[in-house]
Amino acid sequence: MSAKGSSSITFGILTVSDSCSQGKAEDKSGPNLINLITKGLIAGGEVIVHHCVPDEEEDIKEVLEEWADIKHVDVILTTGGTGFSCRDVTPEVTKKVIQRETPGLTIAMFNKSLAITPFAMLSRAASGIRDSTLIINLPGSTKGAQECLEIVAPAIPHAVALMKNRTAEVMATHKIVQSNVASLQTCGGHHHRHHHHHHHDHHHHHHSDSKVDTSRVARRARESPYPLLDVDTAQKIVLENTEVLGTETVKFTEALGRVLAEDVVAKDPLPPFPASIKDGYAVLASDGAGKRKVLGSAIAGVNPGEQEKLQAGYCLRINTGAPVPAGADCVVQVEDTKLIQEADDGKIEVEIEILIPPKVGQDIRPVGSDMAQGELVLPRGSTLGSSELGLLATAGVTHIQVYKLPIVSILSTGNEIQDPSKPLEPGRIRDSNKTTLMSLMKEHGFPAVDVGIARDDQESVLSKLKEALAASDLVVTTGGVSMGEKDLLKEILVTDLGAVIHFGRVKMKPGKPTTFATCMFNGKKKLVLGLPGNPVSATVTSHLYVLPSLRKMSGYASPLGTIIKATTDVDISLDPRPEYHRAALTWLPDNPVPKAISTGNQISSRLLSFSSAKCLLILPGRTEKLQVLPAGTLVNALVVARL
Repeated sequence: MSAKGSSSITFGILTVSDSCSQGKAEDKSGPNLINLITKGLIAGGEVIVHHCVPDEEEDIKEVLEEWADIKHVDVILTTGGTGFSCRDVTPEVTKKVIQRETPGLTIAMFNKSLAITPFAMLSRAASGIRDSTLIINLPGSTKGAQECLEIVAPAIPHAVALMKNRTAEVMATHKIVQSNVASLQTCGGHHHRHHHHHHHDHHHHHHSDSKVDTSRVARRARESPYPLLDVDTAQKIVLENTEVLGTETVKFTEALGRVLAEDVVAKDPLPPFPASIKDGYAVLASDGAGKRKVLGSAIAGVNPGEQEKLQAGYCLRINTGAPVPAGADCVVQVEDTKLIQEADDGKIEVEIEILIPPKVGQDIRPVGSDMAQGELVLPRGSTLGSSELGLLATAGVTHIQVYKLPIVSILSTGNEIQDPSKPLEPGRIRDSNKTTLMSLMKEHGFPAVDVGIARDDQESVLSKLKEALAASDLVVTTGGVSMGEKDLLKEILVTDLGAVIHFGRVKMKPGKPTTFATCMFNGKKKLVLGLPGNPVSATVTSHLYVLPSLRKMSGYASPLGTIIKATTDVDISLDPRPEYHRAALTWLPDNPVPKAISTGNQISSRLLSFSSAKCLLILPGRTEKLQVLPAGTLVNALVVARL
């Protein structure tokens, strides 16, 4: 189907702003809306016109009428002019232009916006229909306009189909609840009553009533409506929608693996006094080589202020790290001296000879030579490993600001899976994904919540999803995203939770049906990554999408995994999709590049292929020219375990 075919939805974006139209300010909201639609926020959406007008009734009206009556744009989004300023007239013009209001859209945006900010109550936005064009007012701020569009986005394809009487098409591409469509179209009560009866009959036992209807198996989509994105684009979309969480203060001893949210500076210099680098004698360089009387010793940890100033012709024994006594200006190592006289049966040195003329400052660490007072010890954004924590101890910084750790919840879905600790029932398999993913999160330092197993019915999936969303920042589900009749996840996210699905398929093997969505829940933005149910697919996609997102939330500057080069050890037949091939790594003598040893049969249900795998070889997709990758080829390898 061409882009302008019957399934595409045409958009016009109208920015209403005096300053933007005069070129005094840059229009950010309009281009952001175009970007969201171009990236697939609304299935089939394409922007065909974009214009900027001042806050003048005539100008706004002229554009709205031209786009609706002459260009027949499906949806016009305005951004700006919905507030309390005397120049804000967009809603008034919109109400004059439309023939029918659509209060549901306006209320939905208002309710969700109000949950985000109390200032939403100052919006006077309107929405409505002119012939077969839907006009929706969005706020002028880039963020506000995006949030409002994300709220109404799931309903737009259906709204356009109803306006244009294209319901058959909506059924195919969006799998929208047929009984809902029927009840919307049938004014006679019979259909409605029947639907209601079915509703009570089915769901009276549960509190989470889903609006998804799965009864018509024969009418499920036979092809995924989601475009196939490449992995880089999918990762970019996940990271663009991931925000760094807030900060918190923690004790430095509990901060291993965390990311600093502030610059840390040294409280005092290190060393705080001139310190000896050697075991030997503190002397005056001006005395040169020759004999010295030994006065006693300067020992590490003793207050240097308690000793008298060293005089010419004398020296003091000193250990490594001890304060250099007042008056002394260099240290001579014990190896460069000779004993001349001892006393008390060798317990006391009375006189020594210095064999090599010393130089001023020799073998002394000056005050602050390791770390000056006020010097930057660790910059903001540093990941705190064992050495970094040691530096904090050195600098005397015991409480630090770090980025908060995200919480991830893990939900398995499927009628066939069961808790591994119970005896295996007929037709069931043990849930391995839960253990693998919970452990993977723990291994990378992220707190994970187990929200159990959801059965393949709307009520179970919806109530478990709500539980997971309430408990965490990022929800990871496994199963329920491919093309089976029980794959409910996407529909429930959109229909019941008002989520925006950013992608539903990725051009990769394994992991093609990986799905990424965001939604507002309890007033907070939540991320949902729907991973395939196959254990290998779930693990590979966790390394590519889940961990990078969690790392970004925790403040990591470069959240993607580490990629190194490796050479293949056997010929590999390529798949049409780029493949992530599990392999172990071995370094041969005199070769800096490791050899990748394949872990055998790579079928996505075979978790054995992950055991001993240290990396995922990133193999290119098959082409006419390249069908088999010969042994010894240099490829990129994503490191997934400690080497």
